[in-house]
Amino acid sequence: MRESFVVADDGTQLYMRAQEGPSSASASSSLGLGGLVSVLCDGIACDGFVWKYLWHALAARTKVAHFHYRGHGRSKRPADPTQIDVEAHARDLSAVRVALGDPEVVLYGHSMGCQVVLENYRLRPEKVRGLVLICGAPGRVTHSFKGSDALAQVLPRLIETVDKYPHVARAVWGSVPPELALKVALALGEIDGKQMEPRDLMPYLQHMVDIDLRMFLRMLRSAGEHSASDMLGTITCPALVIAGENDSFTPPRLAEEMARSIPDCELVMTNGTHVVPLEHKRLVEDKVDAFLEKIAARPIPQATASRPGA
Repeated sequence: MRESFVVADDGTQLYMRAQEGPSSASASSSLGLGGLVSVLCDGIACDGFVWKYLWHALAARTKVAHFHYRGHGRSKRPADPTQIDVEAHARDLSAVRVALGDPEVVLYGHSMGCQVVLENYRLRPEKVRGLVLICGAPGRVTHSFKGSDALAQVLPRLIETVDKYPHVARAVWGSVPPELALKVALALGEIDGKQMEPRDLMPYLQHMVDIDLRMFLRMLRSAGEHSASDMLGTITCPALVIAGENDSFTPPRLAEEMARSIPDCELVMTNGTHVVPLEHKRLVEDKVDAFLEKIAARPIPQATASRPGA
């Protein structure tokens, strides 16, 4: 695996990891996927935990890459603190694509990563061969969190309070042990402990404690204000939408609406929660594998092939 830093358009340094695909170039070519890169985009406050199993499955078929959002994980804080919206992450994804050599890509998004992927497609659809959207929606996620707009209503006041008392907020935010947060998530049914290994969630909970709280809240507000719904009908590449019927973070009806709006889209509904790739890893791997076969069987769009420097 190769690790490096990519410089975003505003100078922010973004951590990226990449792993070559099948050991034999001919193996990848025989699948019709030669040169294709699977690029993984996280949800907010995540740094790759949800891709734990899918990463290895994808590496058997394609080259795989993943980056940390600005202010997340090993990436640096934004050079411009105001640039933390979905559009900024989408531009960062473009920088990652260029750093990888500007290959043909399949873009994968989980949670807010779906918004980032869709916005990146709007910004730069060239060389995108497919979209995989998991446990997410095209936008305005704070208005549907747990089935209401309560989160959107409370966020402005919460941001105001944290700005006024930053040290107190930081102390309270960091005082909840990840182990306790895991027990609460299990007790409330936010994750299904019978269908996944609960400790797989620990990296996320530990990362939540370390993230800049004020940046996180502003980023969350931005994700709640952003929407890519208007461009779903313009998507010309195949798409795969995977959702969980017990997902209280992103209600499944949003995934159903998104899938209906994309012209060439398959919807896979599971009985999972917001972490379907961890709860139903074999199903997700099988569906993604079949999706890659579908892409491999299609000729490369002429517009995609004719703009190597786009």
